Amino acid sequence: MIFHLGQIVEHVRFGYRGVVYQCDTEFSLTDEWYDEMAKSKPPKHKPWYGVLVHGSTSATYVAQRHLMLSRNKNKIEHPDIVYYFDEFDGFEYRPRQLN
Repeated sequence: MIFHLGQIVEHVRFGYRGVVYQCDTEFSLTDEWYDEMAKSKPPKHKPWYGVLVHGSTSATYVAQRHLMLSRNKNKIEHPDIVYYFDEFDGFEYRPRQLN
């Protein structure tokens, strides 16, 4: 896997920024979701990531090949950040520790 929880990434095609909140070693949603949403048919056997999208309430599920590290390291504005992360160190977010 190239990315890890808390990293700020950017979608290579659509340009939106976000923070990785979920890492899957391979595609983990339904075949129906894949057929409907994954128009470019990225490989299912490679990593996929959940991303909280900056400036919205949306989250996306994205194949690794569609993401890159963002050069813009400004904080991500998303209402669900507090559920997944404790703090921002200026480069990435620190995942919350489960008690």
